[in-house]
Formats: sequence, structure tokens, C-alpha cells
Amino acid sequence: MPTSEQVRPLTPAARTILDTAGRLFYERGIAAVGVDAIAAEAGVSKGGLLYHFGSKKALVDGLCDWLDELVAADVELMAAAPEGAVEYYVRTSNYDDSQLDRAIVAVMRLSQAANDRAERAIRTMQDRFLATVQEQVPDEATARAVLLLGDGLYYDAALSGGRRRATDAQMAGLLAVVARMVDGAP
Repeated sequence: MPTSEQVRPLTPAARTILDTAGRLFYERGIAAVGVDAIAAEAGVSKGGLLYHFGSKKALVDGLCDWLDELVAADVELMAAAPEGAVEYYVRTSNYDDSQLDRAIVAVMRLSQAANDRAERAIRTMQDRFLATVQEQVPDEATARAVLLLGDGLYYDAALSGGRRRATDAQMAGLLAVVARMVDGAP
């Protein structure tokens, strides 16, 4: 749902602006990135950026809203995954620099800077992933362990810029451990 300052729908240009802002926030930090830099990197004029997002706050809110949208789409895929939500979650926790990955990292950075809206967006994301995993693994402790394992994979790869992604062999080993853990859940 759009925030009060984000009055324009998410057009392809707005999505490009958000993706660019997310990448720049991740690479340079929130305080170091201004509207001019985002516009230049996104290939739009400052006026074009301000047409979609009237301020830096509106841009931040838009990024959080976009994360919510991307997470909703991912949760749908997770719930419908033939391999099950657990394997889907762990496999897709191997950072691959997708729009969702860049949005998560950018909103996490905003959250670390004590942005309340970003903190809520991250909590909502985590709650949605947990609820989806719990459809397959009703035991909350085991479901949380699955999420924490995926988070560890994700953050290790994301914080290294994708250089420490789990290999296929490592992923197979992790999935075997997860399967044993889930099978042993009450």
C-alpha cells in the first residue's frame, strides 16, 4: 500500500529508481546517497525521480513498500514450490543479487539506521517467511531454526557481495541437515 508521500504507482521507471536507490544505499550507506545521485544512476532526471517520490523519505517508504511487494510474490512461490517451503527457503537464501536481495539488504541498512518503517518491513518479512515455513513444519522452534539457517546463508553471501555463496555440494549438505532436523520435529 502506498504511503502518504508516495502518490504515484510503481511504474517500471519507479521500480528502476527503487532498485537503484537500494543498491546505492547498500554500497554507500543511506547518509551518503542523495536524490541527485540516485537519479543520475537510475538514468532519470531529478524531476523524474521527484515525480515518483517527492522526497528522500518518500523514496525510503517506497523502498519498504516495494520490499513488501517482492516478499509477497516470493511467499507465493514458496508456498507453491513442489520441493516444499523449507527447501525453497533454504535454496533461495543463497544470495544471488536479485531485486528481492537488493531490496532486503537496502531495507536492512535502513533498519540498522533506526528507521522505524524499515524495521517494520523487516519484521513483516520475517513473520511472513516464518508463517509459510510453519505450514510445512508446525513446530515453531524447528521452523525458526530453518529460518535462522537460511538467514545465516543469506547474510554470509550478501555481506561478501555474493563471493561466499554456498556451492551446490554445500547446499546439498545443508539441505540434508535441514531434512533430518525437520523429520525429527515433533
